[in-house]
Amino acid sequence: MGFRLTPKDNQFFEILAEAAQHLVRGAELLVQLLNADMRDREALAAKLHKVENDADSCTHRFYQKINATFVTPLDRDDLSLLAGSLDDCMDYMDEAGDLIVLYQIGSLPERAIEQVRVLQRCAELTAEAMPRLRSMESLRDYWVEINRLENEADRAYRRLLADLFDQEDDAKRIIKIKDIITALEKGVDGFERLANVVEALAIKES
Repeated sequence: MGFRLTPKDNQFFEILAEAAQHLVRGAELLVQLLNADMRDREALAAKLHKVENDADSCTHRFYQKINATFVTPLDRDDLSLLAGSLDDCMDYMDEAGDLIVLYQIGSLPERAIEQVRVLQRCAELTAEAMPRLRSMESLRDYWVEINRLENEADRAYRRLLADLFDQEDDAKRIIKIKDIITALEKGVDGFERLANVVEALAIKES
């Protein structure tokens, strides 16, 4: 029997897939929160924060798994970067949800809803892609589409800023909305950084 230097430990990939599912749930809650009445938003933000806590626990389990494994199926630093990038995406969505509640914004611009829809699509694509890390196959469409969505979100963000300063007169409201849409923009950027990590890893392992 031959000796396998890098054992195929599927548990690493299962935890990454689980973390990606938390992103899908978080994005769904963010969509609900954005469209909800103000009186319902606090409860939805609490649910979103619970998902963020679950995602944190998932990340901690992943790091513990890395530390307890002598030979990992992929480079340790690459695995850590994947887990950290997934966690960053969740953190940005949780931050946006918190700000929507804390700032008590009655309604947000329509393009902010577009931002959240892009975030939701990024989360879905990420959840579809993570299980494919086992084989490193059929991943190119994932990072290409994430990059396209990030470019789309960038354009929406710039239009949002322009409209905000052009149409709003209340300085406090301008600051609050800018903080929220910036958090959403950071979320989309986080998904692009994650996709870039996957791309680099796929090229490295090919």
